[in-house]
Amino acid sequence: MRGRFFLLLIPALLLAGGVEAKTLRERWAARMEKGQQTPSGAQAMAYGKDALQSLDYWRGKGAKPPLILFVHGGGWKRGSKDNATGAAKVDHYTGLGYAFASINYRLVPAATVEEQAQDVADAIAYLRGKAGTLGFDPERIVLMGHSAGAHLVALVGTDMRYFANAGLAPDAVKGVIPLDGAAYDVPRQMQEGGRFMAGTYEQAFGADPARQKALSPTLHATMPNAPAFLILHVDRADGTAQSEALATALRAAGTPVEIHALEGRGLRGHMQINRSMGDPDYAGTTIVDAWVKRLVR
Repeated sequence: MRGRFFLLLIPALLLAGGVEAKTLRERWAARMEKGQQTPSGAQAMAYGKDALQSLDYWRGKGAKPPLILFVHGGGWKRGSKDNATGAAKVDHYTGLGYAFASINYRLVPAATVEEQAQDVADAIAYLRGKAGTLGFDPERIVLMGHSAGAHLVALVGTDMRYFANAGLAPDAVKGVIPLDGAAYDVPRQMQEGGRFMAGTYEQAFGADPARQKALSPTLHATMPNAPAFLILHVDRADGTAQSEALATALRAAGTPVEIHALEGRGLRGHMQINRSMGDPDYAGTTIVDAWVKRLVR
């Protein structure tokens, strides 16, 4: 129980100002040098030359199962695949027979948000190229992300430049699941998001209105997009407004989308949606399970 509590505590510590990119790189380099795998038995891989261009992969069951690919949050400047996945996701999704992967990506300020989005697309391309060896179906990939990761998965699912740069078609994933993101419309988020995150947004998106628009999934929602979206959010004013606006823009473009509001308020709810996803008693798990099952059947 103490170990589980510690795992749940780490994401909060990271959001409060924890591990920096240099430390993550050092840990990854040490692990690769020793040939170690993750404690949970995942296969550790590098999809690029930077130490943060790394991922962990868990095999699914049966012949060519679907793959759930997770992108962590952390304000674009923190977070790690090692501790931001949540305690339940791996066991839950592999228990359903799916393969599961969780990626790192380069972090602000050493990298730009544009480079982070490209890292997500490049990780997809890398995994698709290894699908035969890894044993999953490359035509049944579902992309999920939380917080800043929700923004990144929504961005690569709407702005096809990132997929194109990685040699991918718009249907390289079957669907995209953003979990309680904001900044889907960056200029609006920077105007309405309040002072708490103002510095984080400024560091990530800068002051150029054209760049802010270019990094806004809602403003890229005209076709082509990824084939389907499931947008989940909790009771946060900005997260709710941003999620609803993204859903509206996707629907207007003719992209299938579902949107669901889950219990939980403010920052506590924002953390809960990630921690609890995969817990069979959590309402969000039921919604995601049903949607993914329909999508990949």
